[in-house]
Amino acid sequence: MFYAIVGRDVPDSLERRLAARPAHLERLQALQQAGRLLLAGPFPAIDSNDPGAAGFSGSLIVAEFDSFAAAQAWADADPYVAAGVYADVAIQPFKKVLPA
Repeated sequence: MFYAIVGRDVPDSLERRLAARPAHLERLQALQQAGRLLLAGPFPAIDSNDPGAAGFSGSLIVAEFDSFAAAQAWADADPYVAAGVYADVAIQPFKKVLPA
């Protein structure tokens, strides 16, 4: 089943986010290579694809896991969590409807 993982950044997270980004992307690429990643990306803090110093307010990852517990364990091990980028992380089951 797919799960939506939404991380909400702490204020002024950009420096920590940039430092942890390579390790964060490595884990996402592993999901992609396994055919389990539906989509992933950050929420710009302003209405711009390149928010510059404004940074990001959080991230969305939609990926396939065997269970809610497996999705939770994966999210708990995210480098952004360890680096203090995320204030909190929410996980919800997700049903893909479109595109078919």
